[in-house]
Amino acid sequence: MAAPTRDLSPRTGGWARTRDRVEHYFDRTATRTWERLTSDAPVSRIRETVRRGRDSMRARMLARLPEDLRGARVLDAGCGTGQMAAELAARGADVLAVDISPALVGIAEARLPGGLPGRVRFQAGDMLAADLGTFDHVMAMDSLIYYDRHDLARALGTLGSRTRGGIVFTVAPRTPLLMAMWHTGRLFPRADRAPTMIPHAPAALQRALHRAEAPGRLAPIGRVSSGFYISQALELTP
Repeated sequence: MAAPTRDLSPRTGGWARTRDRVEHYFDRTATRTWERLTSDAPVSRIRETVRRGRDSMRARMLARLPEDLRGARVLDAGCGTGQMAAELAARGADVLAVDISPALVGIAEARLPGGLPGRVRFQAGDMLAADLGTFDHVMAMDSLIYYDRHDLARALGTLGSRTRGGIVFTVAPRTPLLMAMWHTGRLFPRADRAPTMIPHAPAALQRALHRAEAPGRLAPIGRVSSGFYISQALELTP
């Protein structure tokens, strides 16, 4: 994608506050839950629907990339426990796997299959850090779902300015059911709960990208609905 003419980084306040809530949740409150959910361990029926949904979404996103990724540098933005990073490396990619949660990064490193460590570099920190370099592709599965459309658009602009190919990412779709759940959830205290997912409509997000002067064209590439897991995949291309 073409380099932007001005700084596209999200405004420090909103992005940083949300990022810090996400870090606290995944690094302290829910580490063991996500470790179990992303393993082969038995889980409840509700969490099994989430596990199936995430597996389906990961496959849908990976289908946007070539089977042979040798020579390509790929950012797994929000790598979690490392499932996406491992599959990218298995295709031959040079993977930088970044997550805001050091605890999840540690799990991802421990789980990486033998033969792949040389292809994946794990790093705890902000996926938008300027020193991460440039990429051929970016994958961001369920790592941008907590940000409002202005911060999301600017984050995509920042990533797009460093990416030669496309950015494949997910959002919570703006459906009547999810919007009702979102508005209901805002009525209750949130002390120990997960950060709030913010639903997005592709057309509104494209307008936000335009206002942020972020380059690229946004296109929906499929939705996955599996019990309590509902997610929309999008791709931003030059």
